[in-house]
Amino acid sequence: MTETSCGVRTRFAPSPTGFLHIGGARTALYAWAFARHHQGTFILRIEDTDVERSSPEAVQAILDGMAWLGLPPDEGPFYQMRRMDRYREVIAQMLEAGTAYRCWCSREELDAMRAAQEAAGQKPRYDGRWRPEPGRTLPAPPVGAPSVVRFRNPKDGVVAWDDTVKGPIEFANAELDDLIIARSDGTPTYNFCVVVDDWDMAITHVIRGDDHVNNTPRQINILAALGATLPRYGHVPMIHGPDGQKLSKRHGAVSVMQYHAEGYLPEAVINYLARLGWSHGDEEIFSRAQFVSWFDGEHISRSPARFDFDKLRWLNNHHLKAMADADIAADVATRLAVRGANAGDAAHAGIDLAAVCGLLKDRSATLEEVTESAMMFYLVPHLHAAQLAEVIKPEVRPALAAFADLCADLDWTREAIAGAVKQTVAAHGLKMPQFGMPMRQLVFGRPQTPALEAVLVLMPRQTVIQRLRAGLAHAL
Repeated sequence: MTETSCGVRTRFAPSPTGFLHIGGARTALYAWAFARHHQGTFILRIEDTDVERSSPEAVQAILDGMAWLGLPPDEGPFYQMRRMDRYREVIAQMLEAGTAYRCWCSREELDAMRAAQEAAGQKPRYDGRWRPEPGRTLPAPPVGAPSVVRFRNPKDGVVAWDDTVKGPIEFANAELDDLIIARSDGTPTYNFCVVVDDWDMAITHVIRGDDHVNNTPRQINILAALGATLPRYGHVPMIHGPDGQKLSKRHGAVSVMQYHAEGYLPEAVINYLARLGWSHGDEEIFSRAQFVSWFDGEHISRSPARFDFDKLRWLNNHHLKAMADADIAADVATRLAVRGANAGDAAHAGIDLAAVCGLLKDRSATLEEVTESAMMFYLVPHLHAAQLAEVIKPEVRPALAAFADLCADLDWTREAIAGAVKQTVAAHGLKMPQFGMPMRQLVFGRPQTPALEAVLVLMPRQTVIQRLRAGLAHAL
């Protein structure tokens, strides 16, 4: 892809018929990054002409997803439904210029036309029966019948472009029929609205999924008929699931905001999406700024990419480890509250959530995993008598009691706690697992935690003593 003299202008143009999914997010990222790379302009356009399927909720889901990913538009969002007067103006100009015409075919006629063509082994297409031609006399329009407006597509030659991803592509004009650009109720169609929008917004580069390849020759011909400058087109292959099939909900084709809910970081998702069909040497882990500096539109794969959750989790862990503990804590506090544990309560005043997150982030792939592990600091263990009897073996009881006594006068540091644990285990002839598991159960309500001294030092001393003694008392 190359920059034009008027400056790069890209766009992301989703239809608000559902959430912003991973495929759409990658398209938005590539268009955004390409504009940023060239100090250009990135435009957000909401293609909401499908009134029956579009919804305000879907629009908001797109805006939320873009905001969370950190892909702000320089212009927009623009809404096609607010541009109807402009589309009708251009259609009127095309009718007057003869590059479009009215067609009065009924639905029954079109169905019969298709059936006859299929019976003859031909490709179903509009046969041009209302197309004006020199020397041809058309029948009188049916009185009172509604008409559509069709684009007068060239009959001969080819429409070709050098796709910035796929290379040279061409279509024979003979394969393209005269598509409808305005329905019988006057509303313009998708392919026409896109053309007018790209023209009016001076789009220089169209980066979109390769499911749009078949739309491109039609759009190029309409732009040519309008005398508009053509943008450069780049069609990015689709994203498949790990099994090579079309990406579905079971693979990860869910709302981008679902990844937020599951504790993924936007920087990690950006990093992952950037590499999902593009490469910069062997670089796997990089920042948003690095991606923008590298992304010139080259090196986009021509083959479909495969979504890999393990790779995403690996990247998220890397970005999580690089994140400031206080920033992690700000997010985790909200997630704890959803679980019923308010980190700001007076009862938890002695717990440093940032330090807790700092301990847990290395061994967690997502913020949700950090939160789930952090819960052990904020919920009081509730073990009934049978559980306590199972946890506190007779040979371990004296050691737990002795450790609780040691804690009362212990310097509350990780080193001192580790020494006291070692001293207690040795004095009572125990192995570390015999002592550590019941300690974890009584203090944190779970049998597994990071190193015992690492978690104990983050819990207030009196809380540790109180939970040990309460557990021993209830186990009698």
